[in-house]
Amino acid sequence: MTAPPEPSARRRRRPAFSLRRLMVFFGLVALLLCIAGLSLQLVVRTAGERPSVAVAAGALLVVAVLILHGTRRRRAARRLAANLSQLTREAVEAGAAEQERAAASVPDDEEAPDTFEAGDLAAMDPEDFEQAVAALCERDGCRDVEVVGGAGDLGADVIAIAPDGTRVVIQCKRYGPENKVGSQDVQRFGGTCFAVHGAAVAAVVTTGEFTRPAADYAAQCGIRCLDHADLVAWTEGAGPAPWEGEAPRAPTPPAPASGTREQGGGAGT
Repeated sequence: MTAPPEPSARRRRRPAFSLRRLMVFFGLVALLLCIAGLSLQLVVRTAGERPSVAVAAGALLVVAVLILHGTRRRRAARRLAANLSQLTREAVEAGAAEQERAAASVPDDEEAPDTFEAGDLAAMDPEDFEQAVAALCERDGCRDVEVVGGAGDLGADVIAIAPDGTRVVIQCKRYGPENKVGSQDVQRFGGTCFAVHGAAVAAVVTTGEFTRPAADYAAQCGIRCLDHADLVAWTEGAGPAPWEGEAPRAPTPPAPASGTREQGGGAGT
């Protein structure tokens, strides 16, 4: 009896249809799409500020795709990973382009104004104090602001045009707490601020205080006095600027000297 011939090749059996496997497969696909969508949102959101984080997130997403698909679906996983990598690169490039557009919207010659606190004024040297007062004038809308302090300034340190067109002349006195602005300081300024500098508003601004004779003389001549408290209020926006408030009176001759000597003066601008 002869044996039946063996088949040349075994036929591969197709696996039986399983609804459970199909549901599991589609569930994994849906989970993968959700993870991919959330990851892409994170990548796009952080690409503009942190490109390195976006690249790292894209790399982790690619690794997750490869793991979820398994060895039997490597080709499909690789294609999906390539697409995700391309999307990550596009998100990073879009973020970089957005940063470039934001940087291009600010003119190169425009610099941020210097800022300072009210407590910094007393620690400045006289020249920096004059610059700080000029910066306050510019902040509050003055134009044609000039710092003219120095040798031969004839009492004027800052000259500006107020927002209403008034010509403002300011003398800056960076004094310490032990020194006060005396009447002689104000008298020297009063002799030039109106007649020489053509001030419509004349003011003396100090980090210290004024003596009583100095304040009285300034009131007679229409010179405004801003002591340390007034200067702090102006700096913080809680008080008026030197040109605000009641208009100064026209200059009048100072009262005769009483012959008494006052304590005041000191190093300053």
